[in-house]
Amino acid sequence: MGFVQRLSGEGLFARAFRGSLMTAGSYAITQALRLVSNLILTRLLYPEAFGVMALVSVVLVGLAMFSDVGIGPAISQHPKGDDPVFLDTAFTLNVARGGMLWLLTCALALPVARFYEAPELAQLLPAAGLTLLISGFNPTRIDTANRHLLLGRVTALDLVAQISGILAMIALAFVLKSVWALVLGAIFGSAAKLVLMSLFLPGPRNRFRWEREAGRALIHFGKWIFLSTACGFLLSQGDKAIFGAYLSLEDLGIYNIGWFLASFPVLLAGAVTSRILIPLYRDHPPAASAANAAKMRRLRFLLSGGTLGLLAVLGLAGVALVGVMYDARYAGAGAVVVAMACVQMPGVVGMTYDQSALAAGDSRSYFLLIAAKAGMQTLAFLIGMEAGGLFGALAAQAAALVLMHPLIVALARKHQAWDPLHDLVFFAFAAGLAGLVLSSHAGVLGL
Repeated sequence: MGFVQRLSGEGLFARAFRGSLMTAGSYAITQALRLVSNLILTRLLYPEAFGVMALVSVVLVGLAMFSDVGIGPAISQHPKGDDPVFLDTAFTLNVARGGMLWLLTCALALPVARFYEAPELAQLLPAAGLTLLISGFNPTRIDTANRHLLLGRVTALDLVAQISGILAMIALAFVLKSVWALVLGAIFGSAAKLVLMSLFLPGPRNRFRWEREAGRALIHFGKWIFLSTACGFLLSQGDKAIFGAYLSLEDLGIYNIGWFLASFPVLLAGAVTSRILIPLYRDHPPAASAANAAKMRRLRFLLSGGTLGLLAVLGLAGVALVGVMYDARYAGAGAVVVAMACVQMPGVVGMTYDQSALAAGDSRSYFLLIAAKAGMQTLAFLIGMEAGGLFGALAAQAAALVLMHPLIVALARKHQAWDPLHDLVFFAFAAGLAGLVLSSHAGVLGL
């Protein structure tokens, strides 16, 4: 059977490949639009605005992650994930969580503004927190589509919603010339997603309902997800939370521009793996047959090789890209792109393993891994920042990612998902690419 025939079939792996392509395509288009909007916004707004918005994101993402009970993964993994009562219970839980998060955002606004000595946060945070309230009402039909890898319409609607938010930011920036354009645009994008998903996704509409057994199942599965995502906050936002206490708002804004460019490949890979791997591990575990293992190896090689290749391209071209796309105020972001492209490479090798634990319902082991990652990375940031400033912290992060891999392997072996050939090939590939990037920019990084 040819590649095109396999891709057009209705089997799980065929749907996974189609879902991967749709997710990757949608993400690439969205990031391209964000890049264009970023170029426009950097000419309309000052660097400090992006520093302030980075702190807003730290708080919002932190609250969302510290309260995540894993409703999406629970629906994908649980045997009753298609039961309307189970789905309505999950919807009710999500709405309550969204309301709680908005109230917490309001309560934290003033203390956060004082801590970072950024008084504008006292007003920006309660407004930006509305995005969390709105997202709580998103229909569980999104999770049902993810459960069955029927991602076409979900991906298209999500893309339209994100484009709407980006266009709103640009339009508001022309009028307001302030960081409020970014906040109000984010609110508009969240509202657009809710409306589009509610109107155009097929399936029964959610209503408020609570079944004790369903609630108990969601909470039992979610207690470890809650702890995992709380630690995940330190992984995804710990850099900005810590760097915000060391850097000026202007320097934090420049770092955020570099992070935006350099993080594209890893975030793209994460978007793909989070959507397709739980169903694949659940229904076609690689240990069950040689055919499953071979298909999973091909998928892993494709994801790892593609992600590392994109990171290398960004690392080699980062300084030139920043020089062409941004004005002189943002020139420092070029070195950030180069450094971060290399820093992220070790983490790519293990990115396809952790979902095997969630597919097996082993959210406890998943939490322990994420907690170890978070603790090690946070310690690395603090030590690196004290010893060598921003680039010292990024170098320490790379070392932490290498040291974490044995724990990732232990989790993968527990669920019979480890592929030693893959790891050997791509650690060697990553080392070669990182050496090439660093040697090409030794002067920029002061090496």
